[in-house]
Amino acid sequence: MPLKDIAGTRVRVLFIGINPGLRSEAVGHHFAGPSNRFWRLLFESALLPEPLGYADDERLPEWGYALTNVVARATSGSSELTRDDFTRGAQLLLRKIEVWRPEIVAPVGVSVWRALGAAAGIEGVARGRLTLGLQPVTLGGAPVYLLPNPSGRNAHVSHASSLEAFTGLRRLLDA
Repeated sequence: MPLKDIAGTRVRVLFIGINPGLRSEAVGHHFAGPSNRFWRLLFESALLPEPLGYADDERLPEWGYALTNVVARATSGSSELTRDDFTRGAQLLLRKIEVWRPEIVAPVGVSVWRALGAAAGIEGVARGRLTLGLQPVTLGGAPVYLLPNPSGRNAHVSHASSLEAFTGLRRLLDA
């Protein structure tokens, strides 16, 4: 059963994952992998005032946060996704952005941003080097803030670097 999107009536930040892992699908909650740092980073960056875990994902609208994925299909790794999965998922996601009208769109990982950028026809996103943080474009009128993928499989991005990126998002929200 696919994970359901989490969104309230006011979306300050729309966090977008690639797709659910098998563990997330099994437990019915976002970012549930045992080595995933998403929840820890939200708290340590002060995006959340209290520590939450994956089982608390439905509480995110309390702070104006929403969660979805580019692709709804769960896999053991994003390498199992096809170009068609990304294309269809990104087109659906662009429609969700129009409906939810988030203040900030936060792709959680470079692969997410590449799929969205390609679907939206944004030059330069599909190829080349990307930098974490605020991007020079908008989606649905909202600024885009690229976050690192918090998966434990993304070991080349340190916890300190990830925390810096999440803290930058908090500063943008506070501004």
